[in-house]
Amino acid sequence: MKIQGVIGAAVMAVGGLCPLMRLPIIGNWNYFDIDTTLAITFYVVVLVALLGSFTNKVGLIKFAGWAGIALVAISLVGIYFKVNDSFGFLHFKKLVSVASGMVKLKWGWFVILAGAAVLITVRRPRVVLQQAGTPDVVK
Repeated sequence: MKIQGVIGAAVMAVGGLCPLMRLPIIGNWNYFDIDTTLAITFYVVVLVALLGSFTNKVGLIKFAGWAGIALVAISLVGIYFKVNDSFGFLHFKKLVSVASGMVKLKWGWFVILAGAAVLITVRRPRVVLQQAGTPDVVK
């Protein structure tokens, strides 16, 4: 079992439940409040990371880390376009800018990215070749 993979997956899972954005009257939103489909996909990626860590598949763990970063990027781009499009009914550019500026991103994104960084930095175990007749000592 790769303990680094378990820690990275746990940090990502906690990050998905942290506040990711703040809306003026509504309050803080996490991944499930933003979009349920993206949240389910995100937690499937977390489960893939856990599966990879329990089966010692380093490639699967790294894939989950990169997929987590890709989902964060897709989510942030989607949030940007949704916020700017949601206030399209206003006909004044300055008012649209003020209204879209009221939506703030929160610290939960950094927690998710920290967990993904832990997953990406998982390394394969070092293989030591031995000559015939030498003792089994790994330095």
